[in-house]
Amino acid sequence: MLLKTFGWSFGVTAVGLAAAAFFWGWEAFALVAILSILEISLSFDNAVVNAGVLKKMNAFWQKIFLTIGILIAVFGMRLVFPVIIVAITAQVGPIEAVQVALDNPDRYEQLVTDAHPAIAAFGGMFLLMIFLDFIFDEREHTWISWLERPLSRLGKVNGLSVCIALIALLVAATTLATAAHQHAGAHADKSGTVLLAGIAGLITYLIVGGLSGHFEDKLEEEEEREQEEEEAAKRAGKKPTAVGLAGKAAFFMFLYLEVLDASFSFDGVIGAFAITNHIFWMALGLGIGAMYVRSLTVYLVRQGTLDDYVYLEHGAHYAIGALSVILLVTIKFQINEVVTGLVGVVLIALSFWSSVRRNRAIEAAGGEGGDGDESEQSEAASRV
Repeated sequence: MLLKTFGWSFGVTAVGLAAAAFFWGWEAFALVAILSILEISLSFDNAVVNAGVLKKMNAFWQKIFLTIGILIAVFGMRLVFPVIIVAITAQVGPIEAVQVALDNPDRYEQLVTDAHPAIAAFGGMFLLMIFLDFIFDEREHTWISWLERPLSRLGKVNGLSVCIALIALLVAATTLATAAHQHAGAHADKSGTVLLAGIAGLITYLIVGGLSGHFEDKLEEEEEREQEEEEAAKRAGKKPTAVGLAGKAAFFMFLYLEVLDASFSFDGVIGAFAITNHIFWMALGLGIGAMYVRSLTVYLVRQGTLDDYVYLEHGAHYAIGALSVILLVTIKFQINEVVTGLVGVVLIALSFWSSVRRNRAIEAAGGEGGDGDESEQSEAASRV
């Protein structure tokens, strides 16, 4: 079961890491591995959401999502999108960006370095919005309760996430402008570029979120209509046209999943710029991670267990929040790439361990006091 589900992912991992070590050395090997882990950790909640929707689809549409969908996810968002980002921010064509990366890596590195403030501002704002909307949302389970519960109450204030993100952007741009004025002639003032890129990141997040919400509403409407038509057909003594109904519902599910997957892939792609500016290391790492997300989605659907480790989603979003802050800080200051990557890994590991402890506490409470009430056991476990 495990080998059948993750076999392709294991194969891609072996080939990708071997290629990184062969062409660029052990530093590339380590960073590609970190990028893979980062992509998996940031996209774990994506796999969970995908699995929850995918299990409602028939076999045909599941195959469509897991074939065409993975092509879009791996080759579109993880390979092409980073090239487009560099091309736009460095003001070169996509083909030229790839050619420069191959033929003149020093110039490519300089182009990326010059474009880094814009990339960091765009990515930092996008990631910060993901984190803020998560932390301000009221949830059934809380990982760091003393922090998350008060913030979820503050989240009822409309537009709070946008206001905080814009304040963070203004602080970053003002700091950069001040540094440029203090060292006139040594550093170009890129505060205007940072502001424009940051606002573009915010707008991108709002558009993607709006599209995801639109398709989610469409999905709910289709499911309700399908149920009504099935009930009406039963009352009339007719057999409902299951193929047509399933096709319409599954089509909207597919559209919703593609928009959702694209929105989740932004954080991995943008977050990768906080780890490395090397476009091929980035492509390898994110591609490997995307394969595991696909395999994990299939595994969760087949196993039917989506709620075993309830704090992993929290850990992933805290990792997103940490990356957003790091990206905004790197507009002016330099932070070691390996340290940046390890922050996300540590947060995911801590959330996983907390989930394991919670599960053990629930089992212990059930064993000592009979079956008990699940909500009471869960509350007891959250205090562990």
